Amino acid sequence: MSNPADALDLYAKVEDMLGVYEAAPKLYAHYLLALREIDFDTLLDVGCGSGDFLLQMQGAFPGAYFEGIDLSPEMVRRARARGAQAECIDLCELGGSFDVITCVFDMLNYLRKEELSSFLGCLVKRLNPGGYLLCDLNTLYGFEEVAVGAFTAEDADRFLAIESDFDAGIYRADFTLFERRGECWHKHSQTIRQYEHDAEKIAERAGMEILRCDPVTLYGEEPDKLFFVMKRK
Repeated sequence: MSNPADALDLYAKVEDMLGVYEAAPKLYAHYLLALREIDFDTLLDVGCGSGDFLLQMQGAFPGAYFEGIDLSPEMVRRARARGAQAECIDLCELGGSFDVITCVFDMLNYLRKEELSSFLGCLVKRLNPGGYLLCDLNTLYGFEEVAVGAFTAEDADRFLAIESDFDAGIYRADFTLFERRGECWHKHSQTIRQYEHDAEKIAERAGMEILRCDPVTLYGEEPDKLFFVMKRK
């Protein structure tokens, strides 16, 4: 069985080719506005990636403590290089507790349904009483109409091809990257999966209430994401 971190590390190599950085500001704006309405001192970003969101929010709230975790060693290396407080560790192994936990850019969609309950149990343990979970999920439209299909991108040293489909609530994307190293090209292949989830079921499993739900349109003509604010009871 392949190591999930290997797929995340491959994603780290090509993230800038996927249009994520161009779409991020519109999504981040929903998080920023919600955080401005919350009184918090500490924030944990789960699946912090290269630290882009973490550093932007830290700049907006200089009096608060921000920390990020990610399962990709490469992502964490990049986040630390940019000055973010980041650690390569599973949420269930992390100590401490926080006023706010964020899961940005469909991070929860990467969890299988059987993994989600365990994850939420660990999340609640790390969330202070009355604390907030801010997250976004892909919509069915986002999976079926935006993400599915064939995609290619290239620059001087990389060629990326993605083939993806969505069936029975599971999105599968096969990544193939050709990376130039000197005179040779090296091939990397990994499969990344995402899973359709329902926010109300997430809130129920975690013992939270949904305070806010905003549709977000990043790529298509209809909302391809939903942004949620949940509060621990």
